Amino acid sequence: MVVTLGKTKEWLRVESNDEDALIERFILLAENIVEDILRFPLSEFETVPEPVNHAIYFGVSKFFESRNELDVGELTDTIKKILFGYRRESW
Repeated sequence: MVVTLGKTKEWLRVESNDEDALIERFILLAENIVEDILRFPLSEFETVPEPVNHAIYFGVSKFFESRNELDVGELTDTIKKILFGYRRESW
């Protein structure tokens, strides 16, 4: 994982450990979406830029807060806007 569980919980303002497994799954899901949007794996970054981290945190927060009513189109559109400067033309 590019972002840590601890930092993600700070972003979400979650203090309990009750949902750690769920949050970790959301982190992996958000990282997969970010990689799909970037069109390259996150491992290619020597140091992950803050906008990329923020895109992951944003994705996790949307999954966490809107898990029953998530608008995936809105989520991916926002992440595309955050990552526009890093996105490749194709895989």
